[in-house]
Amino acid sequence: MLYSEKVMDHFTHPRNLGKMDDADGVGEVGNAKCGDIMKIYIKVNDGIITDVKFNTFGCGSAIASSSMATEMIKGKPIAQALELSNKAVVEALDGLPAHKLHCSVLAEEAVRAAVKDYYDKHGIAYDPQQFKDFDCVACHEGHCG
Repeated sequence: MLYSEKVMDHFTHPRNLGKMDDADGVGEVGNAKCGDIMKIYIKVNDGIITDVKFNTFGCGSAIASSSMATEMIKGKPIAQALELSNKAVVEALDGLPAHKLHCSVLAEEAVRAAVKDYYDKHGIAYDPQQFKDFDCVACHEGHCG
């Protein structure tokens, strides 16, 4: 089987799907060229991510990665969300096909972009090195279309 049961479950029954109008931070990554665009919204209260939503335009792996990433950061401190890695997302999904690993990278980058947006909007200082350029790395490495 190409996809794990967890990937199929998160694709067919995505968690935290939707838009958040009053988000404290919004992160959007990806591009139309590679076909996957992820947008993650976070609500933060006392440094804890109290709510999270996502909208993803892309394949099943992208939707499943977004869904799993939101589940993994909900209720967690911001600092912990920044530590979310694409590897952790892949492991939580019981694996992704090699040519779909870029989807988990996008999920990690979308979370980081949402946190950076939150920091920027609230004047919270951070190390710029912590936030490298958000671009579809997989596209540059030739893993997409």
